[in-house]
Amino acid sequence: MITYYDDRSVQVTSTSVRVDGRSYALVDITMLWHRRGTRSWRVLVGRGAIGAALAGPLVAAVLGIGLAVWLHRSPTVTIAIVGASVLVGLAVGPVADFLFEHLDRSYARGSRQLEIWARWRGQPVRLLRTGDALRFGQIYRAMQRAVEHSQPARPATRR
Repeated sequence: MITYYDDRSVQVTSTSVRVDGRSYALVDITMLWHRRGTRSWRVLVGRGAIGAALAGPLVAAVLGIGLAVWLHRSPTVTIAIVGASVLVGLAVGPVADFLFEHLDRSYARGSRQLEIWARWRGQPVRLLRTGDALRFGQIYRAMQRAVEHSQPARPATRR
């Protein structure tokens, strides 16, 4: 028996697909397809918030420098305001790596619910529903390989 995919809730082998405790024999699966749901506004707003968090300190630094120049104060006050603004702008550096990591994970997970469906014993059955695009892709490809390898080889036709 070949294992194509295995995690805590899904196992795809050369003989069956097991999802959340339910098992489906590959010989009973005649077709496999997937569906994409609508976009999740919650995920998109979260990405926007991360972008704003990245841009916020830089915008504050530019506004601070502009304010220092506009006020026409003494050179000491101007230098102090510009220095504080630059420090605020530099604050984005250590935080940026953390925020970019979250943004990258957000794109890996995706912004839609994804479903894997199969025709099992003549009936359409939803095997899996997940919002994790990376995991979905791994499971769907494993199921495709398992179903392809479980089908009997067709004899070659001559032309």
